[in-house]
Amino acid sequence: MPAPRKYPPELIERGVRMVRELRRDAPGRSGTVRQVGEVLHIHPEVLRHWVKKADAEADEHRDPTKAENLHLHRLEQENRELRRVNGILKAAALLFAAELGEGKDPSTN
Repeated sequence: MPAPRKYPPELIERGVRMVRELRRDAPGRSGTVRQVGEVLHIHPEVLRHWVKKADAEADEHRDPTKAENLHLHRLEQENRELRRVNGILKAAALLFAAELGEGKDPSTN
């Protein structure tokens, strides 16, 4: 059984949000994490870890990696090729259907 959490998730979210807001409002200012930690009674290193983790997760969602871009490019290429082949097959099917229709004896209908 995992150990109980010392800090509730709401406090974690609030601390991360406060640090981000202060950094956005005063980008060159130092001691932001320590200051927020003191206000919320959270050890600064714990808060710094939460902020780093939240920033990494946000970056993951915002910026796809090079491997993901390459995979997407390959899928798009494969999709174009499949559409091209599908068009050829449809044209061939129409051609064969027309040839079969011409060879029929109209009196057999």
